Amino acid sequence: MQLLDFTLGQMLEKWAFETPGQECIVYPDRDLRFTYVEFNERVNQLAKGLLFIGIRPGDKVGIWAKNVPDWTTLMFATAKIGAVLVTINTNYKLSELEYLLQNADIHTLFLVDGYRDSDYVKMVFELVPELKSQPRGQLRSGRFPELRNVGFIGQQKHRGMYNTSELILLGSHVDDLELESVKDSLSCHDVINMQYTSGTTGFPKGVMLSHHNILNNGFAAGECMKFTQDERLLICVPLFHCFGTVLAVCAAISHGATMVFTEDFDPLMVLASVQKEKCTALYGVPTMFIAELNHPMFDMFDLSTLRTGIMAGALCPIETMNQVMEKMHMKDIIIVYGLTESSPGMTATRTHNSPEVRATTVGFEFPNVEVKIVDPETGKTCKPSEQGEICCRGYNIMKGYYKDPEATAKAIDKNGWLHSGDLAVQTPDGFYRITGRIKDMIIRGGENIYPREIENFLYRLPQIETVEVVGVPSKKYGEAVGAFIKLKKGQQLTEEEVVDACRGNIARFKIPKYIFFVDAFPMTASGKIQKYKLSELSVELCHQKGVEII
Repeated sequence: MQLLDFTLGQMLEKWAFETPGQECIVYPDRDLRFTYVEFNERVNQLAKGLLFIGIRPGDKVGIWAKNVPDWTTLMFATAKIGAVLVTINTNYKLSELEYLLQNADIHTLFLVDGYRDSDYVKMVFELVPELKSQPRGQLRSGRFPELRNVGFIGQQKHRGMYNTSELILLGSHVDDLELESVKDSLSCHDVINMQYTSGTTGFPKGVMLSHHNILNNGFAAGECMKFTQDERLLICVPLFHCFGTVLAVCAAISHGATMVFTEDFDPLMVLASVQKEKCTALYGVPTMFIAELNHPMFDMFDLSTLRTGIMAGALCPIETMNQVMEKMHMKDIIIVYGLTESSPGMTATRTHNSPEVRATTVGFEFPNVEVKIVDPETGKTCKPSEQGEICCRGYNIMKGYYKDPEATAKAIDKNGWLHSGDLAVQTPDGFYRITGRIKDMIIRGGENIYPREIENFLYRLPQIETVEVVGVPSKKYGEAVGAFIKLKKGQQLTEEEVVDACRGNIARFKIPKYIFFVDAFPMTASGKIQKYKLSELSVELCHQKGVEII
């Protein structure tokens, strides 16, 4: 596969010129449709609006929104002017947003009204009270010195914020030549996307990705599924993840295909949208596909146009894989494995592999990517069937962690190999199988959760002496969050009080599902707490308490 040397903007413009009438973006629930030429024009107008309010190449533009129609408009508009789109998890709460705004040096933040029980507008006013008193374009925040603008994605007007309609209107005051001049100055190797991941240590880190990284990774994913321009891909996975921005949007845009969106995951909406738009491809983590298959109205929908898609984020039960291939007609569905730092695809199964291979392995190397398994202690390459750390090298490796050269050097060795922290074996016939993790990351239904982050938060509770957060095996999510707490002498604390302290302060998926109060922890001879033993103990303790693990 030959690598593409386009920027995201150039890729969009290619299809706007070659297939102007092809549908690019569709929202079936409101019958909103943009052809490639219409979408490109909207992107240009918004890009000029962003220039008007002072956004320049390299500036960080945060987006905190579910899959609303102008999410992709912002993605391509920022790319066309060389700004860096920083994607923000929709589940974030106040302290997490505050950390990201500071760490990423956000220049302009875009948001929607909220998500589930979170009021984004209220949270932003709490963090940036200056919005209520300072004129737009003149924002100076005491807490966030880099922040210059806040924008609302939608029609509503909020104090101190631009909305997208106004920005598109302001774009008419900027000459087309100014936008062309900025576009001409860009390289496909410029960083234009930053996604926060917990990595292997400490607080979340900003993974810097270029046009070249994400466009080629998306193109490779599409090639693995045999994408053509006739593909109609239903995107119900969140755009703030690489799964959405890269494996979905970049796979579609690099093939000139059509993207059909749902704002949030709802199994009924997914089934109805597939039928209405005659979708050929569908993505999801295993729990999404299980929810669709088990929906009481499943049999009412015609899914016969489906052919392919991606299942990722967690291991797929073979029974589920068989049902997706048979009942949902997705004979060509594939599995993709990777991490944000690898843009994200590193390995994938292919359409001709057996259901068993697709359910029990993560396939083999992406085109133009090298993969190897090494002994974590010696660094020597492992033989087939020997367990070691899975590593990769190629065009897909991130540019580094933002403002963290030390962590970057730990992740990418001097020979350019990205160390995943995941344990794997290579089968004798060349497929890779993930067997565990060196790092103690918890993966809950495709969401990466770093225990240290939750531990640091729980230490705010004055009753706690020591807390260890671990993964508890879960049938539904793969892993759930468990917290082992040792209280200070004479102190008292209940499970409900711990959960109440978390609620509204950290994302819902990070709140411990299982809480255990203990007097001591299993230790190594050198005095280190053995987290893997706590994971095993969690199952035993749940059984003793009569708590069912789901």
